[in-house]
Amino acid sequence: MTTPETGLALLPFRATRYAGSDHLGDRLSPPYDVISEADREDLVGASDTSAVRLILPAEAEGELADGDAYAGARALMDGWVHDGVLAVDAEPALYVYEMTAGDAVTRGLLGAVELHDPEDGVILPHENTMAGPVADRLALMEATEANLEPIYLVYDGGGAASELVASVGDRVPLAEAETPDGTIHRLWAVTDPKAHAAVADDLAARRAVIADGHHRYATYRKLQAEHDGEPGPWDLGLTLLVDTTAYGPQVHPIHRVVAIGFDAAVEAVRAHAKVGEPVQVEEAARQVAEAGGFAVALAQGDRAVVVCDLDRELVSDTLGDVADSALGRLDVTVVHRVLVERLWGLADTEESVGYAHDVEDALEAARSDRTAVLLRPTPVEDLGEVARAGERMPRKSTLFTPKPASGMVIRRFADQG
Repeated sequence: MTTPETGLALLPFRATRYAGSDHLGDRLSPPYDVISEADREDLVGASDTSAVRLILPAEAEGELADGDAYAGARALMDGWVHDGVLAVDAEPALYVYEMTAGDAVTRGLLGAVELHDPEDGVILPHENTMAGPVADRLALMEATEANLEPIYLVYDGGGAASELVASVGDRVPLAEAETPDGTIHRLWAVTDPKAHAAVADDLAARRAVIADGHHRYATYRKLQAEHDGEPGPWDLGLTLLVDTTAYGPQVHPIHRVVAIGFDAAVEAVRAHAKVGEPVQVEEAARQVAEAGGFAVALAQGDRAVVVCDLDRELVSDTLGDVADSALGRLDVTVVHRVLVERLWGLADTEESVGYAHDVEDALEAARSDRTAVLLRPTPVEDLGEVARAGERMPRKSTLFTPKPASGMVIRRFADQG
C-alpha cells in the first residue's frame, strides 16, 4: 500500500435533520439495502414524510420531476426543507450518535470523512462490491446532491475522539426516537472548534475498516472521480465512526441461498467433507456455532445437515495462495470458492447465490430447487485482519447491528461551506 498524504480525517458539517422529535421514530428508515417492497409500504404508511421516500424513491416521487423518481426525491427533500419538515443546522458540528438495542449500546461520531483510495491504507474495505448497486446509488446521489445515508466505519480507538463520544451521556440529546424494531436512537451536536481539533489530531494517525456501506463508499469515490480533481463537497462522505474497543457493534452472518437442490448439494459435498445426520435446523445451527474449524449447515424446509472437516487438499488446491491467509480461513470464503464454484459448479453471481439476513428468510427462499447455506458470524478482529492485508471477502459477508437509521442526519452539498 502507498503512504497517503493524510490519515483518517472526520470533519464537521451542517446537517439537515427532521425538525423536532415528534413522530421521529416513524420518519426514520432502515438502510436502503435491507428494505423489501412490503417494508417500504409499511414505512410510508406510518409517515408520509418517511425518509424511505428519499433513499428508495418510487414512481410517485417521479411525478414531482417529469417521471424521474430520483429527481423527484430531490424535489421532495427540498420541499420538506422549504416547508419546515427538515431543518438545516446553523453551525458545522460533529454529531455523537447512539443506538441502543436491548442491552447493546453502540455510540460513535457522525461526520464527513475524507475519501481515500483503498490502496492508501486509511479506509479499508473488507468486501467486494457489485456494479448495479453502485450505479443505482450514484444516480440518486447525483440527483439529490446529498449524502442521504452514512457509511459505517470501525476502528481501534481509545483517544480524544473516543473520549468525546463518551462525554455526552449526561447532556440532553438534540434528538431522540425509538424505531419500530425497538432500537432507541439519540443524537448530540458538538460545535466546539477545540473539540474538532482534538478529534482531528487523534484520528490523523489512525485507519478504519468499512463495517457497512461498501457500495455507498464506492459511490462516494465514483462521484468524486467524476469531478476530475475539482475540489468540492464530493471529496467527503457522510460517515459514522465507531471505536470497537468502547462501543463495538454486534456482527451477524448473512446466509446464502444457492441454486441447487438440497439432495444434490449434500451429495456433491459428501465425498469431500464430513456430513452429519439430518437434524432440525435449530440443532444444526447450534452445532455450527460450537464447531472449531470450518462448519456450515445446508438446510431446506425442516431438515438440515452440518458440513465440516472439509478436505484440506481440496481447499488448498482451490484457494491457492490465500488458503492459509486470514481470507482463506473464513467460512464465507470457503463457501463461495470451494462449495459454490468447485463442488456445485455454480457461477458466483446474484442469480446463483442469493442472500438472507436471518435463518427464517433463508429457509423461505430455499424452495425445491434451492438450498440454504447457514453461516456463523465473522469476528470483527478477522474482518480487520482481512482488510489490513488488502484482501476482500465475498460480497454481503457481514451484517452489523444496530444499523444507523436513515434520516437521522442528511448531508446536503449546498449547505456545506
